[in-house]
Amino acid sequence: MAPGLIELERKFIPGPGIEERLQELGGTLEHQVTFRDTYYDNSELGLMRADYWLRQRENSGWELKCPGAAGVLGPHTKYIELTAEPAIVAQLCEVLGAEALGAGGVAAVLGSLGLQEVASFVTKRSAWKLVLLGADQEEQPLRVDLDTADFGYAVGEVEVLVHEEAEVPAALEKIHRLSSMLGVPAQEKAPAKLIMYLQRFRPQDYQRLLEVNGSREKPQGTKHPDGILD
Repeated sequence: MAPGLIELERKFIPGPGIEERLQELGGTLEHQVTFRDTYYDNSELGLMRADYWLRQRENSGWELKCPGAAGVLGPHTKYIELTAEPAIVAQLCEVLGAEALGAGGVAAVLGSLGLQEVASFVTKRSAWKLVLLGADQEEQPLRVDLDTADFGYAVGEVEVLVHEEAEVPAALEKIHRLSSMLGVPAQEKAPAKLIMYLQRFRPQDYQRLLEVNGSREKPQGTKHPDGILD
């Protein structure tokens, strides 16, 4: 797989006063934005069932979240993010067992790969950033996104992006510290927006994802899925 950034994230249900708490911790509101995310898969959910999440974000292009290496325990998730379209196409072909389709864009190969829209919704996001007290001020700040989807679901996410596996343990510790400071219960696992969308509007697909896990737990996804999926 082509190299990409390693995304480490922790989703949580934002309580009242979350923005005031972020300000108390030295956080700054970077921007507020509204965007539409559209997710694609085949009729068998071949991507999502393998923990791959293909998304087109309005005015931002395509992204494929790929499962990171094992070893991240607890309520965190870990994905490799691909945003270069040739790399996304190559990875899609590999996951779906299709012949290589060349260097064309993602939209051009959706039909050939049997991919179709499975979810589309609008998110209002407040994006915050902060550096933990006592940390080197030159360190990359943590991101906290507070999202509300147009179907009424609100979720927060603490996120760090790193380039190397060696950076993962320190990044996870930062996420844990900030989550604790924000009052997030230690083992809280908040579903991604996409998972809640499927649960509400495509319950059969949601059930298929549950069955993949061999348990009754909600799928890890996005980024976020938001994860998914974020």
